[in-house]
Amino acid sequence: MHPTLRINGMEKQFPQDRLPKTLAELLAELKIDQATVVAEIDGHIIERKNFAAAALQPGQSIELVRFVGGG
Repeated sequence: MHPTLRINGMEKQFPQDRLPKTLAELLAELKIDQATVVAEIDGHIIERKNFAAAALQPGQSIELVRFVGGG
């Protein structure tokens, strides 16, 4: 069984040994600039300065809100 994360309400499976270890790794894999996102893991907001230390475990729920410029 492949490890999964629930990202913005959708299940995402990862190869057995390829689950991102941290929130920063997940954002890099998703090609999301850390400076443009607010992140929450299991209902807890993670400060941007802690993205590299925020460990991920299979089954966690991640919410990502991106800021988009424009008008």
